[in-house]
This record gives sequence, C-alpha cells and structure tokens, in this order.
Amino acid sequence: MGRPITMITGQWGDLKSDDLFALMQRIGYDGAELACGTDHFDVQRALNEPDYCEKKHAQLAKYGLSCWAISNHCAGQAVLDVIDSRHQSVLPARIWGDGDPDGVHARAIQEMKDTALAAKKFGVGVVTCFTGSSIWPYLYSFPPVPQSFIDDGFALLAERWTPILDVFAENGIKYALEVHPTEIAFDIHTAAMALEALNNHPAFGFNFDPSHLIWQGIDPVKFIRRFPDRIFHVHMKDAALQLDGENGILGSHLTFGDYRRGWNFRSLGHGSVNFEEIIRALNDIGYQGPLSVEWEDSGMEREFGAKEAYEFVKKVDFAPSTIAFDGAFDASAKA
Repeated sequence: MGRPITMITGQWGDLKSDDLFALMQRIGYDGAELACGTDHFDVQRALNEPDYCEKKHAQLAKYGLSCWAISNHCAGQAVLDVIDSRHQSVLPARIWGDGDPDGVHARAIQEMKDTALAAKKFGVGVVTCFTGSSIWPYLYSFPPVPQSFIDDGFALLAERWTPILDVFAENGIKYALEVHPTEIAFDIHTAAMALEALNNHPAFGFNFDPSHLIWQGIDPVKFIRRFPDRIFHVHMKDAALQLDGENGILGSHLTFGDYRRGWNFRSLGHGSVNFEEIIRALNDIGYQGPLSVEWEDSGMEREFGAKEAYEFVKKVDFAPSTIAFDGAFDASAKA
C-alpha cells in the first residue's frame, strides 16, 4: 500500500466540513490535513469541549477519512512577522484583537502552544505551520543591511519559538515549517540557519513543499537530501516557471494566475516540478507519511483539479525496490 493521500483543507475554507469531506470521499482521498481557524478544526474548541475531538474523528470516519496532521499556518505567521493591517484578514478575531503588534504576537504564541496540546488531544503527531519573519523586508540588501539585522532576526526566532517548540516536544508533537518566501527559512541555506538558531530543537522540522522552491531556482530533491531526518510532512504542489524576458521570479506585483507573471502555482503535473525524483528521494530517506495535496491553480476549476491531483499522486507514488535488480545474476546467492 502506498503512502496516504490527503488534502490540506485551508484552500477550501469556504466549504463546511461535511460538504468538503463528502467531496474528498467521492474522489478517493485517504484523509484530510485539517486547517485550523476554519470550520474544519478549531484549536480552542478541541481544548475546551470534552467531546469535540471525538466528534471530529467520527465526522471524518463517516466519510472514510483519517487525519495525520493539522495546519495552523496563519497563527504561526503572526508569531514572528512585523504585524500590519494585512494580518487582520488571515487571523481569527481573538488573535487579532485590537491589532496592537505586541498583543498579536503574544496571542499567536499562546495559540501555537495550544495547537500542540490540541494536536495531542486529537491524536495526530504533526502540525504544519509557518513561523513568519521579522527580516523578510531585508531580503534585498539596499539600503545596505548590516549583518546584525539578520543575526537579530534569527535570535528573535529562537526567543519566540523555542518556548513553543518546548511545548511541542513535551507533548510528542512535531512542528513542520513550510519553507516558503516570507518565512524565516525560505531556501536550503536559511533552513539550515533556522535549525542552528534553534539549536537543532528535536521538535522542529519541515513540511516539504517543492512548489515554493522550484521557482526560486532551488532543486527540491537537494532539500530532501540535505535534511533527511527533518522531513516531518510533505505537500504535493506544483509551480510553473513562465520567464519570458520581461518578467522575473519576484512576481512583478501581479496577482497569482496572471499570465504575465514569471511563475504561477499549478495543479499537480502541470508545472515544472519533477515529482518522480521527489518520490525516489522520499523513498531513500524512508518517509512513509502522508502525501498531502495543496491545491492552488487560479486557471483550473478546483473540484476538477482536486480529482486530477489525487489521481496524479496515486500514479506517481511508488515504493522502493526490496531486491537488487541484478541479484538474479549473483551465482553465490543461488548456491
């Protein structure tokens, strides 16, 4: 049997759980990566309502679905970000509050600690998430960015996230950062820097998503091979490079889906990611967790895309060989 095929529900937050789970059942998905902050999973209800987790599992089971991970990306983003009005649209009102940055940071930190407790109570071992970044605005070094600014950014990562990760570790939950532009770790080097800043915290690892690497010019397979023991979860998502001599990888202030952009997210199999090599690398490191479809394609109807994406993952996933292909020629083995 192949790895479980799941789908993260965040991009379907406009649908009620029953409607989305019924759709996933019709397609054939094995489970859902439940997004917090939606009808799909509520951290505070999980902690404060005695039967919430039991009822949520029963709801999933009604549609033949399981759950291996929950996602709380937006709350995690607010832990480290420079807070501004954009965050109000992605945060629950109880975390946003009056929008005062110190208060938003404090409430987001508590929410992430609570998410670890909710994951334990719900019986899943992984939380996929963002960290945010206080130094993302300094990506391009002009005016010249002193090294102390960058050092301070990674020190702030350690200051704010170590106490959160301690709660994760105490409860046996893995924290899987989705390496992604606008996060403190957005490529291989910054991922290594984040691990170092966090003293290789045992609860800290990665939600591998090749779509965020490929358009930066990063080989996703190299990421897997660089961090084999830190791949805690996998997103299956594609992106297409569309560099035409007029655009670039920075997006040109054009919205996702605009054909003039230098790259766009695409439904699986319609972009530039070599998923066969990714599966081979995941086999090499022994990853047996879910392959979770994160469906984002502005140019495709999403129910069609969700079905096609499931079929793509089912086709591309394969187990490693259990024998050496040339073993039959070994005379000594037959003696």
